[in-house]
Amino acid sequence: MKHLSILILLGVSIIVISSMAFTVSETEQVFITEFGKPVGDPINANPAENQAGLHWKKPFIQDVNRIEKRILEWDGPATEMPTRDKLYISVDNFARWRISDPKTYFEKLRDERSALSRLDDIIGSETRNVIAAHDLIEVIRSEKDRKPSRDESITEANSNLGVLPPIQYGRKTLDQQILKAAQPKVESWGIELLDVRFKRINYKPGVIDKIYARMASERQQIADRFRSEGAGEAAKIIGRKERDLLSIQSGAYRKEQEIKGKADAQATGIYAAAYNSSPSAADFYQFVKTLDTYKKTLNKDTTTIFTSNSDLFRLFKHIDVPKAP
Repeated sequence: MKHLSILILLGVSIIVISSMAFTVSETEQVFITEFGKPVGDPINANPAENQAGLHWKKPFIQDVNRIEKRILEWDGPATEMPTRDKLYISVDNFARWRISDPKTYFEKLRDERSALSRLDDIIGSETRNVIAAHDLIEVIRSEKDRKPSRDESITEANSNLGVLPPIQYGRKTLDQQILKAAQPKVESWGIELLDVRFKRINYKPGVIDKIYARMASERQQIADRFRSEGAGEAAKIIGRKERDLLSIQSGAYRKEQEIKGKADAQATGIYAAAYNSSPSAADFYQFVKTLDTYKKTLNKDTTTIFTSNSDLFRLFKHIDVPKAP
């Protein structure tokens, strides 16, 4: 009987001690509630004081509430919203936050699911306000000082092709505007909002069609200008070719006529020297030339009428027999 009492006392002591003792991890902060009401200061809430380890509470009437101490993630849904220049885009952003006041957080939100729902409302609302106050170019460009690359070979000095409108803020500044606007509103829930960033920005199908049409129009303008410049250069090349060809042909024809003139002069000189060497040579030359004339002017289908004293008919009447030497 005595041993049974000792065992019962020992078991009760173990139960009491286990309900009094609790451990705190380095990644969490803990506060005690008594009958549902927080009592005392949070444990391990101050980063400068490492209060992790074994702690004690009143048994049975006090409860341990564990709150995450590490930085938490909020990843909101993608939402469609208009920009100042009336273009609808789908914005998907994310945030980093932590629980700065565990008591307030527990009293107003109770759990992380409720906190994420409130962050959806606050960050989503501030994102809409910021996006609606700026043009699309402000959301797309990351920094206001960033200069877009531009191919000067396809743009003219007085052309707006490839030139983006100037911006005043940029996407990084818009991130900070959303963060500053949302921070005071979440502090009342015991939450510290650390950072808000854009994760993805997509165009609606109608906006995408407009952008693609504009890109195609710009590419078409560039292609047309290249074709026009190419046609102009081709016309210049063809003109130079024709001019050079005419010059070459003219020079060749002139050279040909000069050579032929010289050759004819030389041939005439040779003939004249040969046929004027004696009276018989001159008569022979006249005879040959007359035969050539017959050959060129007479054929089987030719009908001619000669007078009796015609020089051309002379060889048909008689041929003088050369005298003996």
